[in-house]
Amino acid sequence: MEKEVLLEVKDLEVSFGRGKKKYVAVKKVNFRIYKGETFGLVGGSGSGKTTIGRAIMRIIPTAAGEILYHGEKINGSISAELNKRIIKEIQMIFQDPQASLNERAKVEYIISEGLMNIEKGLSRTERQQRVEKILSDVGLLPEFAGRFPHEFSGGQRQRIGIARAMIMNPEFIIADEPISALDVSVRAQVLNLLTGMQKKRQITYLFIAHDLSVMRLITDRIAVVNKGRIVELAKTEELLSHPVHPYTRALLSAVPMPDPDCGREKKLLIYDPSRHDYSVDQAAWLEVRPQHYVLANRQEFREYQKL
Repeated sequence: MEKEVLLEVKDLEVSFGRGKKKYVAVKKVNFRIYKGETFGLVGGSGSGKTTIGRAIMRIIPTAAGEILYHGEKINGSISAELNKRIIKEIQMIFQDPQASLNERAKVEYIISEGLMNIEKGLSRTERQQRVEKILSDVGLLPEFAGRFPHEFSGGQRQRIGIARAMIMNPEFIIADEPISALDVSVRAQVLNLLTGMQKKRQITYLFIAHDLSVMRLITDRIAVVNKGRIVELAKTEELLSHPVHPYTRALLSAVPMPDPDCGREKKLLIYDPSRHDYSVDQAAWLEVRPQHYVLANRQEFREYQKL
C-alpha cells in the first residue's frame, strides 16, 4: 500500500540579504514526509535545519522552490482561507522554552491565544475547558492555567509549549530541538510525551535536532543537513548502522558513549569539506543502498558503495 504524502519540499531555497551581501542558507532541498511518521532533520549549528522548518511554517519567506501540503502550495502568496487552515493544521514547538513564552501573560492566555484567532465562536468557558484538558494531557495540573511562565521549570515550560501547539488539534507539528535546552532527566519525559501524543492524536512530526542518539528514539527516517543541503537520507536504523557520507559519520563519532572504556577507544572523525570538489564532476542525489540516498559524484558514489 502506497503511503500518503502529507508534505513535500521541492528544490527549496532560502536566502538572506541582497546583492553582494546575499547569503543562501538553504540550497535545493528535496524531501517528502508521509502521514503519521516522524521525519528527522539533523545537522550541526548553522546547517540550515531550523531555517527549513521556519520556511515550512511561513515564518520566513522562500527564495525558490515549492512547499506542498496535501498537494497544495503553501509558500509564497496564498489565499487567506488557505493561510488560516495552515495556521491551524501546522504548529511548531520552539527550541527555547523560556524565550518562546510571553513572560507577562498567564498560561491560560498563552495556550488559548490560537483559539481566540481561529475559533472565534468559542465562549470563555469553552476555552477554559479546552485549556484545562490539554494541560492534563501534557501532564500539568489544570490550576497551572492561572500562573506565569517564570513560575515553572524548564521541562514544565516546554510542556506548556507543547500544549499551545496541541490545543489547535494540528495534523503536522514541527518540533525544533524541543529537548536541547532541558536537563537530561527531563528529556526522556518530553520525548515520551511527544510519542504518546502522536499515537493518541495521529500527528505527523518534523523533528529537528543535532543529536543523532536522540533521533534514534523517535524518528522513522532521517535527513542529514550540512551547509543548507541534504547530504544523506535513509530510514533511521539504516542510516545509523550504515552511514556513508563523511559528514554523517563525523556526527555519529561525536555522540558521547556512556561506557568510559569504549569512549576512550572511540575515534573522533573530523569532516573535511575541501575533499568534495564538484567543479568537474557534479554531485547528484544517488541511491547507495535500498531507500538510502546520498549526495555524491560518481567517484564518491563508488567509494560509498564499498562501505
